[in-house]
Amino acid sequence: MIFRFSIFSRVGVGALIAVVVWSAPVDLCARDQSKDWIVFKDCRLIANPANDGDSFHVSAGEKEYLFRLYLVDSPETDEMTPRRLIEQAKYFGVTVPQAIEVGRAAKDFTQEKLSQPFTVFTHMSDAMGQSRLERFYAFVETKEGDLGEQLVRNGLARSYGFKAAPPGLTSSRIEVEKLLQFEDEAKREKIGAWGANAGRLNAHTQTPSAFSSFVADGKTQSRSAPPDASAIFPIAKPAASITRSSPVGTTGSHAKEKIPLGNIDINTATEKELTTVPGIGHVMAARIIAARPFRSADDLKRVSGIGKKKYAQIRPYFQ
Repeated sequence: MIFRFSIFSRVGVGALIAVVVWSAPVDLCARDQSKDWIVFKDCRLIANPANDGDSFHVSAGEKEYLFRLYLVDSPETDEMTPRRLIEQAKYFGVTVPQAIEVGRAAKDFTQEKLSQPFTVFTHMSDAMGQSRLERFYAFVETKEGDLGEQLVRNGLARSYGFKAAPPGLTSSRIEVEKLLQFEDEAKREKIGAWGANAGRLNAHTQTPSAFSSFVADGKTQSRSAPPDASAIFPIAKPAASITRSSPVGTTGSHAKEKIPLGNIDINTATEKELTTVPGIGHVMAARIIAARPFRSADDLKRVSGIGKKKYAQIRPYFQ
């Protein structure tokens, strides 16, 4: 069963009119990707050896699909892609064998979370991959909320990958910031990949988190009950939206917090940590991350956009 949600704007009129179209299952391919969210409700996970933490086979109605999560990346589960594994291991600060172990833990985590019916939001955008079955990017909502956020919060994935604005948002920035915060919390609690060296790979989160919940009819749904696949939504309801909690521990102020000098590790700092440094914005933080590894923070001079003045401004904040 598929629901499509579209938003159209009349010429010269600021008001938005939401249209909900009832549709029978269709076989879409990447070249015909939808501009609107296609919602598959009451989905089931299909057991497949190729499933992993962020990519898996799904039964939606009478059809089988292969979906890849937006915005997050779990480590590989084998050595078939060595270059990618090395990069993932480096990101989490673990060995390649440990990264594979994390990838397998992520696969088990996703399998457990998708053991009950779930909902998929997709544009049927091509996510490539090596499978004979075409793979599409998607957001997946379990009974607890967004699956990608749950993986990152438990240290089993990183904020990384193909970006898209989630249902109800016009930009991916808000979701990326939330994922980075979840990543910071998992790193601080040393869980999942962040705790592999401390024997805390399978440790649970120490603090509860509110994960984003996708809402198909504009009304907040109870977290205790999954969406009703038999519901028929009337016309003129708001389009697909997503209820998102404010990042934990933040305030309305966007002023940068004062941070001690010499405390930031240039090779492990997250984008969020880098942007706490006066003079470093999101673009510069991305350039610094892309230029890793550094022998020391003195190598910041070789990052594009960091001249003598900028270097003198930011260098004292790094180890």
